[in-house]
Amino acid sequence: MALCQQIWSSLAQLQNIPRPPECRGLFQCTADGSTSADPLLEDLDTPPYSHIYTDEDLRARIYKRYLHFNGRRYEHTLPDMLPQSSRSVFSHGDIAPRNIMVDEERRITGILDWELSGWFPDYWGYSQMMRPADDVTCDWQKWMDLTAPQIWDLSGIKAPRRVLF
Repeated sequence: MALCQQIWSSLAQLQNIPRPPECRGLFQCTADGSTSADPLLEDLDTPPYSHIYTDEDLRARIYKRYLHFNGRRYEHTLPDMLPQSSRSVFSHGDIAPRNIMVDEERRITGILDWELSGWFPDYWGYSQMMRPADDVTCDWQKWMDLTAPQIWDLSGIKAPRRVLF
């Protein structure tokens, strides 16, 4: 449990990283200011890809991708199911056991694999942790969920993931 609390503390610290000038005005972008390659957020249009300036833009992008890939079960309800956020914060984007270095005393010594990092809605780190995974990760997800400082309703994220993955 102490390791989970260290992870949540580290993630809270990451959220305070100031946004660089090239990311100002964007609600969601990668660390270098480019658009995300996350399958939930990829732009369906041809380059240049459009940026995401608001939470509404982000939810519309997810919904558009859901419909494009024949998501129909929640065709009329998905927009209301998607989490809403007024805060965009820095997030690692792929916190999982494989990306966390721990020493013999079970202290975090490093976090690897920053290629998906950037500014996302404040629930994004939690939603990425809780995406479907293997049995080992599922046990870890249970502990992370039990110690989470805030629990988000992810039903609106899970529905498009089932269609896209």
